[in-house]
Amino acid sequence: MKTLSLILVMASGVTLAGAEESAKTMALSLQDCIQQALEHNLDLQVERYNPQIATLGLQGAYGDYNPNFSLSGEHGYSLSGGGVNQTGLQLPGSSIDSDSFSTGLSGLTPWGMTYGLQGSIAEYYGGRSTTISNRLVTFPNDDTRGSASLTLTQPLLKNFLIDATRLNIQVRKLTLKQSELKLRSAIMDVATKVEVAYYNLMAALEGVKVREKAVELAAQSVRENKKRVEVGTMAPLDEKQAESQEAGSRADLLQSQRVLAAAENALKQLITERFSEIQPVELVPSDKFTAPAQAFDVQLSWNRGLSQRPDLLQAKLEVERAGVEIKYYRNQMFPELDLVGTYGHGTGGDSINEFYQGFSELGRGNQPNYAYGAQLRFPLGNTGARSKYRSSKIAKEQLVLNVKKLEQDIMVSIDDAIKLAKSSFQRMQATREARDYAQAALEAEQKKLENGKSTNFEVLRLQRDLTSASSDMISAHIEYKRNLAQLSFFEASTLERLGIDLEVK
Repeated sequence: MKTLSLILVMASGVTLAGAEESAKTMALSLQDCIQQALEHNLDLQVERYNPQIATLGLQGAYGDYNPNFSLSGEHGYSLSGGGVNQTGLQLPGSSIDSDSFSTGLSGLTPWGMTYGLQGSIAEYYGGRSTTISNRLVTFPNDDTRGSASLTLTQPLLKNFLIDATRLNIQVRKLTLKQSELKLRSAIMDVATKVEVAYYNLMAALEGVKVREKAVELAAQSVRENKKRVEVGTMAPLDEKQAESQEAGSRADLLQSQRVLAAAENALKQLITERFSEIQPVELVPSDKFTAPAQAFDVQLSWNRGLSQRPDLLQAKLEVERAGVEIKYYRNQMFPELDLVGTYGHGTGGDSINEFYQGFSELGRGNQPNYAYGAQLRFPLGNTGARSKYRSSKIAKEQLVLNVKKLEQDIMVSIDDAIKLAKSSFQRMQATREARDYAQAALEAEQKKLENGKSTNFEVLRLQRDLTSASSDMISAHIEYKRNLAQLSFFEASTLERLGIDLEVK
């Protein structure tokens, strides 16, 4: 039986178990995080059971072809007759003891034929009393009888090409395929979530660095302004402005640190099943903070999405399942026309009075019997079967429309994702230039302030502009990375892009 197994084509020796004892800081690449998630994510662990359950369900459906064996034994006793004859002689009753055994084997074949093999043997022994010439005479009785037969019934119309068992097997096969696709979709979803969480953690770390730099610049301005106030080249009010900006920068830093902690926990939750062990460990992304340009091809992405999306493939399997049900309900409208055949033989007589003699006689088959014929049955009107057939056709038409709607939704989502990725890349480039310009403007203004040609207020404003531009650059950078991840998910190329290989064994 085919089951879905996971093979991750990545080389990583990172293990999160026992991380608390080994280190307080752990550097992880994106591939490390994805590998840990595929091995330890609780959602995936739950989802992996579904193909196993579906496999067992399919095996159970084949169980209808298992033959049924029966065996029974019985001892019987009967007493009859007795009384007084015309001469007044007391007559005892006749008593019969019996020992009987029977066995049978019956079942269903994959082509719809039912079979039944039966065998039985019984021994009767006892005495029969009567009067002859006013004398009581008892005749002993010992007789063994047996029979063996084979009965076959083959449908020719209803239940010929498909029956309830074959319907159930085909539906179970489709259910197994759907469960494997659902697992694939869950793996894609978790991998995408890990990728986005990893990028969010990178952004949060960079955001903390930006805020720390802002605090450093504000503190430097405070120190320099104090010196200027002491020598009388700056008013005390300007010094307070720098102190106010430093306090605001520290508050922003605390907020960025809270965002970092939340981003770190979000990633930890995705990659471990024992959060308490990894909670004290600080995760540090080891990948570079880069986002190279990527070429986009809408038609290629559409082809990928329409041929690989697990949800679309599941929807198509639903249409296939509806087709199987239509075939079954159409067959159920036919009348039952069955060929029936029986062959057997028996044994019995005064000369056979022991079980072993009965078995020997059954083996020779000296008393054969057979019968064959056909039987026809059909409900008048057959309203129930016709209604189910029409209902199944309508349901299939509805599922076909659902597939078309899903295909259209996939194409629209991919088109939107590509346009969003292009836009975010352009925004990333613009914000990088804006950050560079803000850095250059601040440096120039600081030199002007040192030469007495600028004001403290202008320098503080440019510091805020630099912090804002740096934050915007980080936001645009991570947004572009997230958009690429989302596009891969929409076109079902996530596993290929991340080097995850799923094989069906």
